[in-house]
Amino acid sequence: MNDTPKKYRPNVAAVILSSVYPRECRFFIAHRLDIKGAWQFPQGGIDAGESPKDALLRELKEEIGTNEIQIISECPEWIQYDFPKGVTKKMYAGFAGQVQKYFLVRLKNDKAVNIQTPEPEFDKYEFVDTKELFERVTHFKKEVYKRVLGHFRKEGYI
Repeated sequence: MNDTPKKYRPNVAAVILSSVYPRECRFFIAHRLDIKGAWQFPQGGIDAGESPKDALLRELKEEIGTNEIQIISECPEWIQYDFPKGVTKKMYAGFAGQVQKYFLVRLKNDKAVNIQTPEPEFDKYEFVDTKELFERVTHFKKEVYKRVLGHFRKEGYI
C-alpha cells in the first residue's frame, strides 16, 4: 500500500469569453497539438514566486499571443484533477495531476489571438457556445469545466 500523498502541479486556467460578451456568451477553446482530439481552455503552470494573476497573463501571452483581457471573476476555490493514464508528459513527472485557479476573462479584441507563438501548444481554436464546448472538450476535464462554469453561472456572469 502506498501512503505517499499525491503531488499536484499548481496551475492557472482561463475561461475566455469573446469580445462581444455580454451581448453573446461564446467561449474560446483550442485544440492541443500534442493530444489528438483534445480541446481545452488555455492553462499553464505557476512559476515559483509568481502570483496566479501574473501566471494567467504570462500563460495567455505564451499560448494565445495576447493577454489583452478584462478579468471578470476568479473562482474562489482551487480545483484539482488527476491526469489520466498515458496523458502525463515527462515535464509533469512526479505529479498526479494539477490543482488549478480558474479565471473568467473577456478578450478585449478577438483578432489579437495568435496561436502561432514561439512554442505553440495549439493548432486551431474556435469560439463556441456551452453545448459545443462540452461536445468537444477532452473527457478528463469535463467535470472540472462543469464545476467551474457552474460557479460562474451561479454568480450571474454567464
